[in-house]
Amino acid sequence: MVLDDEVVGESLALKQVLASAKRLAASDGALLITGEPGSGKESIARAIHRMSARRNESFVNVYCVTSAGGLLERDLFGYESGALDDAISDKASWLERADKGTLFLDEITRIPLDLQSKLFRVLKRREFERLGSARIIRVNVRLIAATKHDPEKIAGDRLHDDLHDQFETSSIQIPPLRERREDIPLLAHYFMQKFARRMNKDIEIIAPETMDALLNYDWPGNVAQLENFIQRSVILTDSCRLQAPLDEL
Repeated sequence: MVLDDEVVGESLALKQVLASAKRLAASDGALLITGEPGSGKESIARAIHRMSARRNESFVNVYCVTSAGGLLERDLFGYESGALDDAISDKASWLERADKGTLFLDEITRIPLDLQSKLFRVLKRREFERLGSARIIRVNVRLIAATKHDPEKIAGDRLHDDLHDQFETSSIQIPPLRERREDIPLLAHYFMQKFARRMNKDIEIIAPETMDALLNYDWPGNVAQLENFIQRSVILTDSCRLQAPLDEL
């Protein structure tokens, strides 16, 4: 079963995640997705966006780990020319880019608490000002956030209380791949076909011993690690049978 790009599987655990995703797609409130790195949080977020009434609008994906707090504020809220030393022209915000659509903040706990509070006020009031400007900009944005942390353990510490309260009734936890091993064969074949098409290779078979190795490995990097492993395997394959470097597992 493929619900969305790379949301693949038929395990009970995944079906429960997708049922929650479908239910929450009909809502418009802030939503938190939790799960280990590589477990597919962004893919679920995109699936929710595509099932929602906002499906024809923008999905703006922000990986919060790569920016310091000051840069995050500039990107989130934008700025006017002259507002900063290096601001030689106006810059539109992520909020404006996501207007009428979805803003996905991956690893939201990396955003400073004061900036999380400011973001929450924008979502509630549906208006903000760019840095260096008093002009009101109105936006209608749905927030989907993600974290690898248990939200109950970081409330008030790395997750602002107002956002935590919003997420309490609107959250999805994605199980790690080792807890839904029955999805591994489907994912392995899906990724094999995906990369074989890209590389113009005719690969059709995953040998039983290869599949056994995939099923018995714990995949600490989850779906993302499995995808990378299958991609490398396709690169190494020069026949119709997948040649996987099992010694790397």
